[in-house]
Order: sequence, then C-alpha cells, then structure tokens
Amino acid sequence: MQTVSMQDEIQELNLSYLLLAQRMLNEDRTSAMFRLKVDGKTADVLGALSVRQLARLARCNQVVFGLHFDNADQLTRATSNSHEPALSQTHAAMLLASV
Repeated sequence: MQTVSMQDEIQELNLSYLLLAQRMLNEDRTSAMFRLKVDGKTADVLGALSVRQLARLARCNQVVFGLHFDNADQLTRATSNSHEPALSQTHAAMLLASV
C-alpha cells in the first residue's frame, strides 16, 4: 500500500476547497461571500480562475483557507452544545456568523 504524503493531502484539500468555493460563488454569490468570508474583489478573482490556475494555487505547501474560530472557546461551544439536535446546526451557524 502506498502512503500518501502530507503534501499530497494538503494539495487535494486545497483543490477540493477551491473548486467548492468557485461553485458556491457561481451559484449564489452573496451567500457564498458570507459563508467563505471573502469580499467582492476576492470573490471576483476566485470566480474567474481557470482550472489550471486553481490547480496551481492548490499545489502550494500551505492550506489555502483557515478556520473561522478566533479561539478554542468558540470551537468548544460550536461542537459541544446541549441544544436539541435540530438546533445544533443553527447554533453552530450563528457562532460562525459572529466571527
């Protein structure tokens, strides 16, 4: 069995994220900008990138996106709340929107 290197996994993650972000922007720009926490100019550039440009950007050795939690407390509240299961997703969304 061949072991996939950390670099390969980062590149795969980056490409998946960039393709999803571009798709979100093409389908519902306003919602995508909010969810991705990007401004209009960034959305324009990301939405206009070719597949070749996306692949080139994905090949960097750093993760191209970051978590939107400012501290561990926010992450803990989003993952271990005692709300009804139906409200859990809403609670997490509200926490992320406030970041």
